[in-house]
Amino acid sequence: MADYQIINPFGGDLIEEYDFAGREAVDCAIDRLVEGRAVQAAMPAWQRSDILMRLSGLLREHADHLARLITAETGKTISDSRVEIERACNTALASAMEARAITGEALDSDAYPPQRERIGVVLWKPLGTVMCITPFNFPVNIAVHKIGPAFAAGNTILFKPGPQNKRSAEFLVDLCYRAGMDPGVLQMLIPDIPATSHAVAHPQVHAINFTGGTAAANAIAAAAGYKKLLFELGGNDPLIVMEDGDLEGAVHAAINQRFATAGQRCTAAKRVFVQRGVYEAFTARLLDATTSLKVGDPMDEETFVGPLIHTAAADEVHGRIADAVARGARVLSGHRREGNILWPTVIEDVPDDAPLVADETFGPVIPLRPFDTVDELVTLANDSPFGLQAGVFTRDLSLARSLFNRLDVGLLAVNDGPGFRAEHFPFGGVKESGVGREGVRYAIREMSFQKTLVI
Repeated sequence: MADYQIINPFGGDLIEEYDFAGREAVDCAIDRLVEGRAVQAAMPAWQRSDILMRLSGLLREHADHLARLITAETGKTISDSRVEIERACNTALASAMEARAITGEALDSDAYPPQRERIGVVLWKPLGTVMCITPFNFPVNIAVHKIGPAFAAGNTILFKPGPQNKRSAEFLVDLCYRAGMDPGVLQMLIPDIPATSHAVAHPQVHAINFTGGTAAANAIAAAAGYKKLLFELGGNDPLIVMEDGDLEGAVHAAINQRFATAGQRCTAAKRVFVQRGVYEAFTARLLDATTSLKVGDPMDEETFVGPLIHTAAADEVHGRIADAVARGARVLSGHRREGNILWPTVIEDVPDDAPLVADETFGPVIPLRPFDTVDELVTLANDSPFGLQAGVFTRDLSLARSLFNRLDVGLLAVNDGPGFRAEHFPFGGVKESGVGREGVRYAIREMSFQKTLVI
């Protein structure tokens, strides 16, 4: 029997089965990437930029095929998959632009005695070989967020996609080759766990760029040794609705940033805090919007909520909802299941220590939590091991600035939800939400080192 089976999350049919790569395959791929460093070293920045520009065009040309691959593999709705490919086109384009804009600085030595008549020229140089590890939920855009900046910086790349995403990843790599990337510069493998650990610890791998869960990140960090680590991990992201906020806008953000992708986003609005004066009005509007959503076949153009990635994921989320109900929570809408599909659920009176809200819950469920004062809100929002992003709806700019300073997050979006992301903005969090920053320009810096020439 094969090591892994790709099962369609909606229909349950077998898409493909295959064996994981072993340690020998990892060694062969890394040896090839070591040789490929000479290819990168000989390639000027403008040429890397042109290749990434062609990749952006190829992604757009094959957008429908890629979107359908993603939907078949992950159960993400076809409309959501198309948005992902559009974002991937932008990410490749931004990488192309930034490849031409990698700049250094010049320093005059006479700022401090006794050195005089010297100039320091500080430039950014590639680390060498970067291992890029991606999750299932945005298999193409997150991959381009890693491959694009790593290539723009001049590195060679070992790409390990999620095992469910083998087909979309293979097609993406083929497009990279068609765009002009040398196979010695980009290699894709899906190793088993021992071979993955071997790759992480390999002395010819100089950085690990990983998006995924905390447990896996801890294992990678333990095996990596003295390497550059760029981790984008989980989030328990708060959406905050103040009494003066735009309720329609807040409902729209809650629906789109929690129920899209069946809630399987690190930046999803996983905890919704509503000031008590507008709690009932907000809840009524949210329920009206939630019950109108179409649930079902992700290939249907009208479907908004499709299945979770697999049965174990659906079991986990369904069990957390049931646990919250057993602790006294009240379901206002949803809490229905068919196979891997969970109907979008709105729930209130969830105890603050229930796993549904205390941990990151990857599924289509909105726990509502009323609050009275800003101080109470800040305490509740910060009571989490995660600190990725947050969103607040308010017309009070001074309050927004205060929350920006007080909330333990990497980004606060005003009059938007925590799911805001632009491909060229810095992206990452604090605490257990990760280390370093993605976003094309910032990722290039993370996958480079500064080297100084003194003249």
